[in-house]
Amino acid sequence: MDAQIQPDDFGALSEHDVFLFKEGSHARLGDKLGAHLCVRAGQSGVRFAVWAPNAASVSVIGDFNGWSGSSHPLSPRPDGSGVWQRFVPDLGCGERYKYRIVSREHAYRVDKADPYAAYGEVPPRTASRVWDLAYVWHDDDWMARRRAANALDAPMSIYEVHLGSWRRVPEEGNRSLGYRELAPLLVDHVRELGFTHVELLPVTEHPFFGSWGYQTTGYFAPSARQGTPQDLMALIDELHRAGIGVILDWVPSHFPGDQHGLAYFDGTHLFEHADPRQGFHPEWNSAIFNYGRNEVRAFLISSALFWLDKYHIDGLRVDGVASMLYLDYGRQTGEWIPNSHGGRENLEAMHFLRSLNEAVYRDHPDTQTIAEESTAWPMVSRPTYVGGLGFGMKWNLGWMHDTLNYFSQDPVFRKYHHAQITFSIWYAFTENFVLPLSHDEVVHGKGALIGKMPGDEWQQFANLRLLYGYMWAHPGKKLLFMGGEFGQRREWQHDESLEWHVLRYPLHAGLQRWVADLNRCYRTTPALYEQDFAADGFEWLDFHDANESVISFLRRGRRPGDALLAVCNFTPVARDDYRVGVPAGGYWREILNSDAAIYGGSGSGNLGGVAAASVAAQGHPHSLCLSLPPLGVVYLRAGG
Repeated sequence: MDAQIQPDDFGALSEHDVFLFKEGSHARLGDKLGAHLCVRAGQSGVRFAVWAPNAASVSVIGDFNGWSGSSHPLSPRPDGSGVWQRFVPDLGCGERYKYRIVSREHAYRVDKADPYAAYGEVPPRTASRVWDLAYVWHDDDWMARRRAANALDAPMSIYEVHLGSWRRVPEEGNRSLGYRELAPLLVDHVRELGFTHVELLPVTEHPFFGSWGYQTTGYFAPSARQGTPQDLMALIDELHRAGIGVILDWVPSHFPGDQHGLAYFDGTHLFEHADPRQGFHPEWNSAIFNYGRNEVRAFLISSALFWLDKYHIDGLRVDGVASMLYLDYGRQTGEWIPNSHGGRENLEAMHFLRSLNEAVYRDHPDTQTIAEESTAWPMVSRPTYVGGLGFGMKWNLGWMHDTLNYFSQDPVFRKYHHAQITFSIWYAFTENFVLPLSHDEVVHGKGALIGKMPGDEWQQFANLRLLYGYMWAHPGKKLLFMGGEFGQRREWQHDESLEWHVLRYPLHAGLQRWVADLNRCYRTTPALYEQDFAADGFEWLDFHDANESVISFLRRGRRPGDALLAVCNFTPVARDDYRVGVPAGGYWREILNSDAAIYGGSGSGNLGGVAAASVAAQGHPHSLCLSLPPLGVVYLRAGG
């Protein structure tokens, strides 16, 4: 509850708040603007405050006044902030409301949802709701230790989830499960498969369900489709209590033009650029934030910190960073405006992203920010003080596209594409990379992951197990979109449940068992994660064997001698007596084999392990003579 003595006649927004707001550095505007339950002069009610500097008048309308624009006009602050506000007595939690704004420009009149609302009506209704965000958390243990769980040298295996389609109830009109209904089911599934984190596709309120949340209107409100703010908190709480981190997909790159939203808010292009060459996104048919406006930067930074503060979110995956950084993104010559130096870089967006990351790591140093950045922009995940953008990590989309293209090739032709599977190591340590197999690769006609694999059914599943085994051994954190863990056949549909029924079939069940064992091996093998972002953590043994389509490499931990050997055979031809150099003699135990029968494989392998011979190979004094399974990957470790 926000039941505090007000500092002055103009509510909780102090002169210092206004200064920070106008400077663009205010990071807690969700506590100041919007609708807040409070007590004034002994009377309970709601304090309303909205930024609309170009309005001629603003009033709050709702059920409490019959949606009348004349009953409760707001007053502008006399400090030039552009903020309008009013205290309305005798209102409580749950009240529906909007702001009726009459602009000074063109006699424009519109009813807007509150940009800072903590909750809203269930779409397609668009009113905001007064809400109390009080919640008793039970995740103290997680919060106390999450710094270690979110560290760059910790294992991070992320399960990407669209909550609205993970599970549905066909018997009840195919409805989505609510946040609280999802909690025990999602926790059990993620824990059983050994993922360390879940990443939620945007849960911020959005009018069009088919946007998957990427067309956001409520930057401080979780979608009401699946419950209240407290229901979402309960889901996060339960994940935390199970030791599972939560990353939120967050979208500061663009927003939709729905009339009740941010677009043309006070009869002017307030949040977005007025010139469509800067303010309109041609690929996504949406508006682009004006990052050069201080108040807009403060709005977005406040939104980011709001989710970390109020919802205990452990990290933000920032969507569409490339579209923010390039003024010519998705545009032809003549359709964009160069920066002040004549270049294509968006200097204001760069400043915003650096400010955002500095604010997050200042206030929540035990969390992470992760950029979805699809180009070779330098130093995305390097600190701002050395000239970087300040993100903790970056999605490696180049790895994703090259790898999927390679795996789509018939194995007989893979030797001609060998560089696609090895090239990523040449730049693997230039950024702190996350390796994603994300939702973007299983929609819009791209088909499911299993459908990208060539061959008959057995070969398709062998290929997918091989892909995951290669991915989990490759430097970088891991991300897998839901359904990929059991080889869903159908392309992802946002309004249908995953194909859980296929788990009755051995190949699908075997693939899920393989993912679970990969995660368990990954989490218990420091060599696979401690030095993800350092060249010392990786050593090629052989990346030249294109003719056999085999690669072999070592992953190393910080402890001397802590090494894991990974060997991948990308053809359906088993390779016997395949020699690989190793740094130590003795017995090397085969700790994982994607061709094991329990995963749906043929059962070929090395009978549990191989003794190293004193035969030099690939720069090492010892070597192993291995049996490589068809379309398979094996992990071996010295001494067991």
